[in-house]
Amino acid sequence: MSLIQSAAIAQSSFQDIPIIDVSQITNHDPSIRRTLALEIRTACIEVGFFYVINHGIPENLVEEFLSQTKEFFALPLESKLKIENKTTPNLMGYSALLSGNNDPNGGGDFQEGFEFTAEPLDNSGQKSNVNSIGRNTWPSGLPKFREAALRYYDAVVNLGKSLFPIFALALELDEHFFDEKTNNAAALMRSLRYPPQENLKDEHVIGIGAHTDWECFTILWQEPGIQALQVLNSEKQWIDAPPIPGTFVINLGDQFARWTNGIFKSTVHRAINKSDGCRYSIPLFVGANWDAKLDPIPGCVSSDRPLRYEVITAGEYVKAKLAETYKH
Repeated sequence: MSLIQSAAIAQSSFQDIPIIDVSQITNHDPSIRRTLALEIRTACIEVGFFYVINHGIPENLVEEFLSQTKEFFALPLESKLKIENKTTPNLMGYSALLSGNNDPNGGGDFQEGFEFTAEPLDNSGQKSNVNSIGRNTWPSGLPKFREAALRYYDAVVNLGKSLFPIFALALELDEHFFDEKTNNAAALMRSLRYPPQENLKDEHVIGIGAHTDWECFTILWQEPGIQALQVLNSEKQWIDAPPIPGTFVINLGDQFARWTNGIFKSTVHRAINKSDGCRYSIPLFVGANWDAKLDPIPGCVSSDRPLRYEVITAGEYVKAKLAETYKH
């Protein structure tokens, strides 16, 4: 069955998020890789979200960075504002509560964050591959923060790299189809703190308003025990995506939606922390090269499914979204 035919009969009124075992993601057996690709393909067409288990990322890396993240957010506000990303030339660093607004109808995102991207862990002085974004800005007084962040970052980036060939197979393409489109891309990681909103009565200001992600896909770690993430299905129902220990949430972004002419879903989602404690999460946004064209891949456009998006580069798209959401 073709991609367009699969999309035409897909059921997008999902009530839960599928869980996919990726323990065989590096297995070179074509039949095993094809089976995994088909499972991911169904999730991408019908939901745009899925959990992964048996991903191979050691739990101690998560715990180490989470501990450092909590120490960072516990710093006085004036200390964090010294590296606010709106005041640094590289756009990396701290983002304060309500500094972003992902939902144009909302009053701002009730979260604070720290943003960074790739750089050599060994302080070799090499320039990081961050396209036109810039170098990282690190907090002073937390000597272990940078090392914990970059160790965790590298592990999650490797998971992201292993997913691209599987996505290609899911789209009936050669495994290396996305190599030239993503080999110079900068993946952005954010550590986030959501203050509690247990008595929330007005959803005008929530943890992060309804939105889609901008990149190819996101790899999200959620702190266990606090439900906040919700995903919108085709019946306009908000479906909980609770944290499941030992898993990551993978969700597709707008770049994949544009490449596939909407066959792969970039699904609207939001987060509301209605617990009585802070919620922490760590997303990695995996995108295309900034000069990669977001034009439809083979098999995604037909007379029955005409082109849905203007063709622009990934960099043009992300810059426009940054300006719209964060006034960068």
